[in-house]
Amino acid sequence: MTSSAPQDVSIGSEGIRLGPFLKFAGVLDSGGDVKEAIIDGFVEVNGEVERRRGRQLTTGDVVGFEGRRFRVTP
Repeated sequence: MTSSAPQDVSIGSEGIRLGPFLKFAGVLDSGGDVKEAIIDGFVEVNGEVERRRGRQLTTGDVVGFEGRRFRVTP
C-alpha cells in the first residue's frame, strides 16, 4: 500500500456495501471481478484484508486495492 492520501469517494449516503463500492468507485468493472478480488484477499478495509463482499462500509472507512486507497465519504 502506498503512503499517499486516500482518494475520497462520495457515495451520497452514510453507508454502502463493499462489492458495490468497488464498482461505484471505478476500482473494478464487473461484479465477477469484485467477487474474485475479494475472495482472493486482494482487498483491504481499514488496513485489514476483507473477504466479505457484503461488508457494510461507513463514512471514513478506507478501502485498499493494488496500492490505491479510497475513503468513503457521504
